[in-house]
Amino acid sequence: MTSTPTDPHAHDDAVRRIAYLVPGPMHRTALGSAELERRQATLHRWALPGTEVEVRAVDRGPASIESMYEEYLSIPAMAELLTATEADGFDAAIVGCFGDPGLDGLREISDMLVVGPASASIALATTLGHRFSFVTVTATIVPALRRLAWEAGAADALASVRYIETSVLGVNQDHDAALGRMLEQGRLAVEQDGADVLVLGCMSMGFLDVAEQMTEQLGVPVINPSRAGLHAAEMTVAQGLRHSRRAYMTPPKIAAGAKLAELFLSGDGARP
Repeated sequence: MTSTPTDPHAHDDAVRRIAYLVPGPMHRTALGSAELERRQATLHRWALPGTEVEVRAVDRGPASIESMYEEYLSIPAMAELLTATEADGFDAAIVGCFGDPGLDGLREISDMLVVGPASASIALATTLGHRFSFVTVTATIVPALRRLAWEAGAADALASVRYIETSVLGVNQDHDAALGRMLEQGRLAVEQDGADVLVLGCMSMGFLDVAEQMTEQLGVPVINPSRAGLHAAEMTVAQGLRHSRRAYMTPPKIAAGAKLAELFLSGDGARP
């Protein structure tokens, strides 16, 4: 089956096109575009047969997300990137931040499946055990992760949120040091907090690709959110499903024909 110009989602049934959208201009940080290329190569290696994955990053926004304020800063540029990605005919997009920033709003403006890695990871954690803990980067993320568990209806299953006190960008700069701290905090979550499943609460942790190693050393399932988000997108697309339009309704102005940029007016009436 070939694509038709009237349906941007029509494509060869054997191919799933998934975009991984980075909500910060990572290519403009010290990590550079090489990190985006590395993540795309890693996603390609993880992907199931019949999946094409492309990493795209916004051109403006916070360098990394380590607070709720930075999450909110990232959303407008992500919305623009999501709209462009959908127009390019992708089947699904993954929000490339563990906080799932703007997930509900992004689903409102897109007919394409939008996957949040945190929600996918929490759902998986609650099927693999009774109590799970997050292992994340900094203390500033802890309240947001507790809220994510609550919003997912899994607050009672959350044993703890532990952190390694390393910045998001720092995780990628010293692999061995980050892994050592992750193992230390993961072990405490299991032995002291009663967790029987661990979730890595940062996409940079996910792209260290150490969850299998941690699972073996700690003796409990360790969920890599980068893989959980990818495979959730693959399996949902394979079943022909998208997010519910009753849960995520199209904004009235957009339904009436307004463009995304027309929803925001500056003080002088000009668009941003």
